[in-house]
Amino acid sequence: MGIIPSWGGATRLVEIIGGRQALKVLSGALKLDSEKALNIGMVDDILPSSDETECLKEAQEWLQQFIKGPPEVIRALKKSVSSCKELCLEEALQRERDLLGTVWGGPANLEAVARKGKFNK
Repeated sequence: MGIIPSWGGATRLVEIIGGRQALKVLSGALKLDSEKALNIGMVDDILPSSDETECLKEAQEWLQQFIKGPPEVIRALKKSVSSCKELCLEEALQRERDLLGTVWGGPANLEAVARKGKFNK
């Protein structure tokens, strides 16, 4: 199309797979199939089904591993991880402390403590 990626596409790709691989992908020098995408770190997994309906079911099942647990804890965890990429170290550490304060003593924390988790053995 005679243009370059925008809205952060190239920048995010470099963060994910590194500058050398991103240049190959964006220039068209590296043609990607699912195995190559997995090998360079562009995707996390390859689901086996090629059937559209089965594919959606597999994807939903695969995603379950990332959403187990209380939504407020998952949300805080995602914000904490994102801060590491977006902020300098000191700001990211402060953000992590601030986020801990939003879940510490909350329902999920109290329930986990009541179940006599690993800290009560």
